[in-house]
This record gives sequence, structure tokens and C-alpha cells, in this order.
Amino acid sequence: MRFMLIRKADEESEAGVLPSEELLEAMGRYNEELARAGVLLSGDGLMPSDKGARVHFSGRGKPAVVDGPFAESKELVAGYSVIEVESLAEAVEWVKKWPVEDAHGNAEIEIRQLTEPDDFAAAVTEENRKYTKNISDLIGGK
Repeated sequence: MRFMLIRKADEESEAGVLPSEELLEAMGRYNEELARAGVLLSGDGLMPSDKGARVHFSGRGKPAVVDGPFAESKELVAGYSVIEVESLAEAVEWVKKWPVEDAHGNAEIEIRQLTEPDDFAAAVTEENRKYTKNISDLIGGK
């Protein structure tokens, strides 16, 4: 099972405050532990929302683009990791090891399971499966 670990934004991450050397070292050790265990698939930090945009779709109208920053930092994402483990319980155990140096010990990590093709079994046609495989092949099987 694949899970996304979503590091929620806070005032510092939204202000573009760079991580301390201590935090970078701690996150490096944590990510190395995930990688050595063979569970880390990917992960990155995100720039503050003032460097982004949102695109809103409404019915069949023209998309509306809203430039950042966005008001509620607690609803934003500062970074993510994707891990592959056997269960939600195992994902929780990995998150419990999250470095305490992050957000001065006040980080919030949301854990969400990623969907797999089999999750859509009844709705997926053979044509959909071919399309998904073609995309996977184009991006290198990721």
C-alpha cells in the first residue's frame, strides 16, 4: 500500500523561513532510515503558497486562476513523502518517528492512502487500463 505523508504548512513554512541546519540533518537521517528500510518512494518540500496559484473550475465556465498567497496556512501543504508499507498502522509508526526538530515539535502530518487501479475495479475498462499503462511506461514506470 502506498501512503502520502502530508506535512501541513505553518506560519514559518508559509513565510518562507528556511529549515535550520539541525532540522535538515534530522530530516536527512529520517529520510535515510525510510530509504534504507525500502519504504520511501519520493518526497519533497514545497515553496510557500505566495509562489503558487489555484485554478478553480465552475461548471463548464472558464477556469479562474487565483494567485497565492492563500489565507489559511493550516489548510496548506508544506511538503510530502510517499511511502510503501503493508498497512496504515505501519505508516503511522513511521510518522511517529518524524523529527521533533520540525516546527519546533509542533508539526502536523496527515497520512492518506493513495488509490490504486484495483480500487476502481468496477469502473475501469480495458481501455482505461491500457491508457494507464501507457502513461506509466511514458514516465518510467513510476
